[in-house]
Amino acid sequence: MITVNDYIQDCSLISPCFVCGDSLQVIAKMPDNSVDCVITSPPYYMKRQYIGGGIGMESTYQKYIENLLAVIQEVYRVLKPTGSLWLNLGDSYKNKQLLNIPYRVAIRMQDEQKWILRNTVIWDKVKGSMSQSKDSLGNEYEPFFHFVKRKSGYYYDADAVRKKPRKAHVENGAVVSATGVSGVRYKRKIELSTELTEEQRKNAFMALDDVLNRIKSGEITDFRMVIKGANQRVTNGNTSNLSGRAKELEEKGFYFLFYNPKGSMISDVWQIIPEDTQGRKLHFAPYPEDLIKTPIVLTCPPNGIILDPFTGTGTTNYVAAMLQRKSIGIDMAEEYLILAQERCGLFGLLNNKEMEILYE
Repeated sequence: MITVNDYIQDCSLISPCFVCGDSLQVIAKMPDNSVDCVITSPPYYMKRQYIGGGIGMESTYQKYIENLLAVIQEVYRVLKPTGSLWLNLGDSYKNKQLLNIPYRVAIRMQDEQKWILRNTVIWDKVKGSMSQSKDSLGNEYEPFFHFVKRKSGYYYDADAVRKKPRKAHVENGAVVSATGVSGVRYKRKIELSTELTEEQRKNAFMALDDVLNRIKSGEITDFRMVIKGANQRVTNGNTSNLSGRAKELEEKGFYFLFYNPKGSMISDVWQIIPEDTQGRKLHFAPYPEDLIKTPIVLTCPPNGIILDPFTGTGTTNYVAAMLQRKSIGIDMAEEYLILAQERCGLFGLLNNKEMEILYE
């Protein structure tokens, strides 16, 4: 039977590795800087009693947070400097008060464990469960935090998740950008501006013609032009000592905003229905497969290893296998891991040796 460390070292394996045990103890035995990406959704505080116990049923939310942070501290150690942690965490009520647990955890991760929060994705569930409350709104979203260990240089394949760009075209002899910008309106603004000097006006016309030629050649697909004195809102404010754009506007009289020709980035609001294709006889809170696809292609290299310290029935591992990534799933409940094996076996990727559950 292979060990977790053997699995990490063996580049020939792509099948998920499942470990039955306490995540804190299992991760403590893993080597430093050994995984590329961590995607997980820990048990929420006082929500459900899971098979095998574990965190989530502490007597106070403070103890719950401490226990969760202990695991996350070990995750920090085993995550590579180029890696990412995606943490999905729901909130809980106590004494009719929302506890703000996800944000308490995130802030302490930043302040005490040196994590860098790059995004708070809002998982819009589109439809929530039926609310029985008569004095509060129904809940249809959860935060999905993206953390890294350093400010730059982490793996991030932005092109893998860009929206498909629209194309520029020629209309009535004029070049029109992907969103309908022909340049006619900007030329008129340049002509009418009372704040441009003659030199700035001349340079603005020349620069706009150059941009339109780049649109025509296909080098870029879309742009926006901000012109001094044209009653346009300046990006990031009007204070030149705070905004580089404002400084450029003051000195040149105009500036451009260019859209990436490969398409725009997706937003931080993801509309994904929280329904799964698996049965819920044993596990009542699996997150949907579609929630995991973007974090994997965005922040885990094709030959990388993904870790889920609270794997449950193996959604992270299932999607990782589908996207040809190695993965390690840890859970205290053997029953869940058996379900996880069955799910991943649907791909025909697992042989008997690789499908064995490891026991710590």
